[in-house]
Amino acid sequence: MTEDDDTSPDNIRWAFGTGFADPLHGVDTAVPDGVDAGELAARCVALADDALISAQRLAEWCTRAPELEEELALANIGLDLLGQARLLYSRAGQADGTGFGEDAYAYFRDAASFRNVRLTELPDGDFAFTIVRLLVTSIWRLAVFEELTGTADPVLAAVAAKGVKELAYHCRYAAEWTVRLGDGTAESRRRMCRALERIVPWLDELLTDRLAPGGVAERIRQALLQVLDRAGLTLPDAAPEPGSGRDGQHTEHLAPLLAELQSVARAHPEAAW
Repeated sequence: MTEDDDTSPDNIRWAFGTGFADPLHGVDTAVPDGVDAGELAARCVALADDALISAQRLAEWCTRAPELEEELALANIGLDLLGQARLLYSRAGQADGTGFGEDAYAYFRDAASFRNVRLTELPDGDFAFTIVRLLVTSIWRLAVFEELTGTADPVLAAVAAKGVKELAYHCRYAAEWTVRLGDGTAESRRRMCRALERIVPWLDELLTDRLAPGGVAERIRQALLQVLDRAGLTLPDAAPEPGSGRDGQHTEHLAPLLAELQSVARAHPEAAW
């Protein structure tokens, strides 16, 4: 290990607890002709923010999940999302010319600078709420990533292709629990219905996301309805919540979440360990 190595002791920073090398090291990161670098960076940041905030919420289930097996499953899903966030933040910093790494994006922006959809930042509630939210966000993210595997930027396309495999598992896990709880006891069904009522007002923000590839909204809706039908559940009607996290409009829940997430890095900026 040399002093110039990204993983040397002098360069070990906060991202994921160790001094990882650039996750895109050795990859041609030049923005292809015809691709708007600003739009590419904005899309990467938004999708990374979705993943980071979702992972933080899933991490809150550590020691609190109904069973140890589910605690491990939720933690692993969160780790998948953290990995996606890291790659997307790195691509954003290269595309927009800032050279920012994942630390700068994750730890040193305030809530108004985040561009995640607001559903990801809502408090966990009970296990039913977490499962319904995971189902909705995983179906949506999988459809978006499937489309992005064909995007003109080869780096984003590669990140999406890797993410598709992970997100397929996230969807399957959430779908299995949705059916189990929806078609379970009277209490589990009641909680799932309550979770759907809480989540549906935020669904429109995903279906109308301007940063998602066109044509995915109906596919997302049909996939969600198929799972709910198997669970004996229906999608309730609800007026959509106005505003958009893509414009920096967030709920009151994001700032406290970020305060916890960012506390150590902000207390010791530029620390090496």
